[in-house]
Amino acid sequence: MAEPKFVPKPGQVDYTNIRYAPVVNTVVTHAGRLLLVQRSAGMRLYPGYWNGVSRFLDDAQSIEEKVTQELREELRMQASDIISIERGRVILQEAPEYHKTWLVVPVLVRASTDTFTLDWEAQAARWYQPEEISGLDLLPGFGDVLEAVRGMLYYA
Repeated sequence: MAEPKFVPKPGQVDYTNIRYAPVVNTVVTHAGRLLLVQRSAGMRLYPGYWNGVSRFLDDAQSIEEKVTQELREELRMQASDIISIERGRVILQEAPEYHKTWLVVPVLVRASTDTFTLDWEAQAARWYQPEEISGLDLLPGFGDVLEAVRGMLYYA
């Protein structure tokens, strides 16, 4: 499925043609494993790459509200499945291929379940041990997000 054209809702910002774009990139963890999703081939940005669950920060919702909403939409996880949400420091990532600078908020979500159902934005997803991730075709800059998340895991 091709990504539908973005039509901003009232109060949303359309970052399509804006250089600096804030996003949240969420890695879900359960029982020591990390959930990564492979972006659908029809996605406009970074099709086929493995990543966390990401979303533009394009309205007045808090980061925690955005994370909860995106997990519900992309993975069919409910708020009751979330044990905790922890944010890391913002990471600046240059993406010259898209004429963007991403302002990425890395987020770690501890989940009480390993059950999920994908929507159209991802063509695959899998739980990984941290040491298994190195061979994947990761979204550019996602290694920095994984490092931030690993740091949060050790201090939990």
